[in-house]
Amino acid sequence: MEPTKCGPILAVFASNKGPGDAERASLMSQTGTYFAKRGAQLVCLAENGIIPIPLITAARAAGGVVQIVVDTSIILPPALAGVTMDVLDDQKARFDRVAELAEGLVTLPGSLGSAVELFGVWSAGKNRGRNCPVVMLNRHKAFEVLRGYAVDVLSPGLPGYDKAIQFADTVEDLWSRISWLVSEVR
Repeated sequence: MEPTKCGPILAVFASNKGPGDAERASLMSQTGTYFAKRGAQLVCLAENGIIPIPLITAARAAGGVVQIVVDTSIILPPALAGVTMDVLDDQKARFDRVAELAEGLVTLPGSLGSAVELFGVWSAGKNRGRNCPVVMLNRHKAFEVLRGYAVDVLSPGLPGYDKAIQFADTVEDLWSRISWLVSEVR
């Protein structure tokens, strides 16, 4: 099932596994609520038993639409009953599906698995000829190394890199950047 078009369709990469779990859960809830109240539709990946539950429940509680692309190991908890779910065996197929659906990619601080998923989906989109913008929430300098890389390496050699990747310091700034970038692509 395809999400209905109204607000931007954003793939959000988030994990609540590892150090800082409670703060990450809070960031996911804040992001889910903020984005849903502004009409965004969310697409999430769930693999290897990791489901961004706080993000999904907050978005749904705020009236948002969420679709999950999952591997065969995922069993949704009762709190997520009724969420649209695409079950795909192969990770490449999951990346392709998210790339097909998403108009923009958003990454919250999380585990290395979230970064792998982001770059897998971004690459799948590039292979399909899609140029989805990426915005990363650089909370507590979680993506400072990538920000430095973008400024030092991408900016001199890639005109318009700032329309491909940006960094935000707050959820509000994250929304402002991704919604503007998606509107530029649309």
